[in-house]
Amino acid sequence: MKIMSNEQLVAAYRGAEKNGSDRDWIQMLKKEIHSRGMKPIRKI
Repeated sequence: MKIMSNEQLVAAYRGAEKNGSDRDWIQMLKKEIHSRGMKPIRKI
């Protein structure tokens, strides 16, 4: 995986979820987000 900033990582995760991309890719992004202590969900 490329080295991504936190913002790029969350944007990639949201884009993959929206497009219904490869489930393995989504799970890997989600795992990395949680390992960095972030939450990919926006509070509205």
